[in-house]
Formats: sequence, structure tokens, C-alpha cells
Amino acid sequence: MTDMHWLFEQVAAPDETARAAAVARQNELTKPPGSLGRLETIATDFAAWQGDAKPELARIGLAVFAADHGVAARGVSAFPQAVTAQMVANFAAGGAAVAVLAREAGAEMTVVNLGTVAPTDEVPGVLNHHLGPGTADFTQASAMDRATLADALSTGAAQVDAGLSLFIGGEMGIANTTSAAAVFAALAGLDGAATVGRGTGVDDAGLANKQAAVDAGLARHGARWQDAEPPEAALAALECVGGFEIAALTGAFVAAAQHGVPVLVDGFISSVAALAAVRLNPGVADWLMFGHRSAEAGHAGVLDVLGAVPILDLAMRLGEGSGAMTAVATIRAALAVHAKMATFTEAGVANSA
Repeated sequence: MTDMHWLFEQVAAPDETARAAAVARQNELTKPPGSLGRLETIATDFAAWQGDAKPELARIGLAVFAADHGVAARGVSAFPQAVTAQMVANFAAGGAAVAVLAREAGAEMTVVNLGTVAPTDEVPGVLNHHLGPGTADFTQASAMDRATLADALSTGAAQVDAGLSLFIGGEMGIANTTSAAAVFAALAGLDGAATVGRGTGVDDAGLANKQAAVDAGLARHGARWQDAEPPEAALAALECVGGFEIAALTGAFVAAAQHGVPVLVDGFISSVAALAAVRLNPGVADWLMFGHRSAEAGHAGVLDVLGAVPILDLAMRLGEGSGAMTAVATIRAALAVHAKMATFTEAGVANSA
């Protein structure tokens, strides 16, 4: 399947009338104006997304996308590729960090394997959409072809239910911080030194391998995105140096915005996918909220490019969607105080001197 016209379909703007009504309510609550800081703007953002001055977090959807990466052959990870499929099974069994956090948050979790070296066809609870045993090594060839990219994007989009109050995308894939760094470098005009971090905890030699791999990928494929318009540049970067799961996240983020479902973005890899989604369809930017600031080296740079201010900063760097899922409690708190605090009139409290 190569039809990707759906990626460019218009995204509706948030409801600014509902936002204004929510701001007016905030100004009537029994507190000094602005004293709840980000809790106030989180509530008013959700009001605009839901078209309701008193928004609710009724349904949270979490899709964790997994895939392997050929660039792992370059010694860029502290773990073998077999770990990807093993972790897919762990997600499905409920043993991974994000699975625990999803249960605590009452989220609906889906695990999607787009292509790992070790198969997971017999693992209960895994949606298998096999695009291959991981991508090709992008230092030697394009990570995938355009048809496979289109399939990965649409598979991600299919995981977004239009009835959700919030969508979170997670990822798993040995060597995927290397692919994400390469995509970010391609889209931001940077190099490996500016985008690569230690990922799974590689030593100095592993870090050097990652930087060299990213630079090799940029050198081999750079002509595909240089001087291209933003949507084509994003597609070329995903095709040449991306990953199946990074593409699926990108497609999911575009589809969520088109459905009017806000996205809570996780860490470095998810933020790179968010950047690609915005380059494909700029309207997506209005539907993104960022859960946390990852300790992965490149994340600060992606956030800067996106103009994003995350909710939390806990020095997390696990991925999976875990940082975003941790931020759900803060969103619930924001919506609770917005809806349930008394107004000055209701409480009989003076609102001025």
C-alpha cells in the first residue's frame, strides 16, 4: 500500500470558544489567578480539545509499537536484538513499566509488533503486523522502501480510536534511539554528535559507534531530503533512516489529530515521531502535549525545535510511553481541580479588596 494522501488531510483547530470559557472559569475559582500554574493551562487546553469548558479524561488509549533495526549490527546498543521480542512478550504479559503504569491510569493498552528478528506470533495479546525482521542497516541501504513506510504509517493510524480522550504512543526496539537520532538529524540539519545519546546505556565506544552510524546514514541518504519540501523531507527521513515503530508512531499522531484526539507525547523517540508528524501535517502541532523531558541527550533539542514545554522532568529515559503515562496523574489532577473547585461565589469568598 503506497497511498499516503490521508496524511495531508486537514486537521481541525481546537475549540477556542471552549478554551475561553475554561479560562473564565479558572478566573472564578477560589485561588489567585495563575496560582496553579501549568495545571490551569492543562485544563484549558483539554477544554479546547474536547469543546467543553469542563473536560474529562474518560478514555486513555496506549499503543506500544515494536520493531527491530538493522543498524544494530553497527554495535550501537548495549543489548542484543533478541531483547525486542522478549520485551514485546513482557508488555503483553503486563510486566513492563509502562504496562504497570497503564493499569494504574486505567488506560487501554495495545501491543503492536511491526517486525522483530525473533517472531512473536505465538505470544498472546500481541497484534502482529509483520513488515519484515526489522529494518535494513541504514548505513548500507534505505531502512525500508516507500511502500513499507506507507504500511507502517497506516498501521499506526489504525490504532487510534476516535472516541479516546487522550492517546499515548510507546515504542520498543533495540537500536531505535540510533534511528530516532538519525531522523532528528535529518529533519533539523544536525549531525550525530548533536543528536546521539547513550540510549540503553552504551559505553564510550558504543556512543562513538552510534554517532558514526548516524553520520554514515546522513551521508548516504542526505540528498533524499536536502532541499525537499517539509512533508517529502519527513517521508524521506523515515524511509531512509527510520524504523517501523517510529513510522507507526508518526502515523498514529497524525491520525489522532485528524480525529480530534489529543496526544501525550513520551520521550526522545516519540518526540522525533511527533516532529515528523508536524512536518507532514502542521495542524498536528495543535494537538500535542508533552509528558516529560527525557534524560536522553537529543530530547532537549527536539523539544526546542517543537517549542514544547513538558509536564514532568524526572530524569527518565526508558521509553515505552512510560514518561507520558506517568504524567497522566498530573493531567487528572488538573482536570479535577478545574471541575471541582468552588468558585468565589459558591464559597462565599471575596474576590477583591
